[in-house]
Amino acid sequence: MTGHTVGTREEWVAARGELLDREKELTRYSDALARRRRELPWVPVEKQYSFETDAGTRTLAGLFDGHSQLLVYHFMFGPKWTEGCPSCSLLADTVGDAFVHLGQRDVALLCASRAPLEKLQAYKRRMGWSFPWVSSLGSDFNFDFGVSITERQRREGAEYNFRWVDQPWDEELPGLSAFAFEDGVVYHTYSCYARGLDAIMGTYQLLDRAPKGRDEDHLAYTMEWVRRHDEYGDAAAGAAA
Repeated sequence: MTGHTVGTREEWVAARGELLDREKELTRYSDALARRRRELPWVPVEKQYSFETDAGTRTLAGLFDGHSQLLVYHFMFGPKWTEGCPSCSLLADTVGDAFVHLGQRDVALLCASRAPLEKLQAYKRRMGWSFPWVSSLGSDFNFDFGVSITERQRREGAEYNFRWVDQPWDEELPGLSAFAFEDGVVYHTYSCYARGLDAIMGTYQLLDRAPKGRDEDHLAYTMEWVRRHDEYGDAAAGAAA
């Protein structure tokens, strides 16, 4: 027998109605936060960055590909790594095809990593993804936007997610940065990191609505269970058995 609270349909409807009020409060607050994001001041990007893409070398302005807005997901894939981060791969699985729809709203979406382009292309083929993915290797882009950490910073600490971290856990960290392009000028408009990425983690949003939620309290660390989608094998079936 379940150890969870059991009730009647009437009790469930009453409790669900109360929860709906809280969810509506959260929705309205989320809408207000979205407005505040759009109200942030835009900062001109004065440094010249270079990226290797499937279409050749491009500047940051060139990544807009004719759009006026650009979203860059900072995918954890270091120059010496042989594979992309499993957690970033989970996110890519759920938002990877969104670039087609975002393009209809004048927004370009792509991933950027410091791994060489040929590694990104090979991993992209393995995963079956179609979104644009560029290499920032050789530029300061990842370091300037707070997602790549030098060995010295790993030892002595660095800023991540607008806070000081005594010992960053890896040389590459996740994030999302937004840019605008107007009158020939690229502006940095927004960035988020860590739990700020929750909203675009589609799998976690679905788990939050499942009976047991994320069910990670017993794990050594959050996302310990995550694997690349071709590495689960029979694990999912075994978990349900």
